[in-house]
Amino acid sequence: MFVALVSMGAGFLPNLAHATTWELDPSHTSVEFSVRHMMATTVKGQFEKVKGTLEFDDKDITKSTIEVTIDPASVNTHEPKRDAHLKSPDFFDVSKFPTATFKSTKVQKAGKNKLRVTGDLSLHGITKPVVLDVEGPSQPYQTPFGTTVRGIHATGKIDRKDFQITWNKALDNGGLLVGNEVSLDLNAEVSEKKAPAVETAPAKSADAPAPTKPSK
Repeated sequence: MFVALVSMGAGFLPNLAHATTWELDPSHTSVEFSVRHMMATTVKGQFEKVKGTLEFDDKDITKSTIEVTIDPASVNTHEPKRDAHLKSPDFFDVSKFPTATFKSTKVQKAGKNKLRVTGDLSLHGITKPVVLDVEGPSQPYQTPFGTTVRGIHATGKIDRKDFQITWNKALDNGGLLVGNEVSLDLNAEVSEKKAPAVETAPAKSADAPAPTKPSK
């Protein structure tokens, strides 16, 4: 089964004149995948540990960048035995490959408030180009807690064989136990990262008395 994006997030473009930095809010972000099972139904899962950084350039959105990192060991399909199998060398092999990442290489406009993001997905020790269809980012808005947030939604598909995740079993009817095509779905809330405040030395008062020389 898959992976990560999904990980949208360091190859950022340098010196983005109009860029602002945003970070994924893990508590309001979901990275999900789905795959056919026994050619009869679709099984869904998610990764519960994800982090990422986005550089938005609102003057020219195509100069924006994104990087996402996912912990494959955080996979959750709500079936402990299946999760253990996914973490094993048959699938993610999390002891050998503890992270999966997505780093954007190109951002293109694809319609009103839509983007087509191409990037490198590194999963299971293999790096391949992946294309994501993105809705957003939404307009920034202030939360009651004093932070500024935006929303973003991305979808895509990968073939797990491209990442040498090939475990399977043949069915009596000629089909396969696990499908090869994996659908990805990322819903994220990102918070603006504020630049650290710069402390300045207090200005000297113009009225301050000049130092006096000590008497002899």
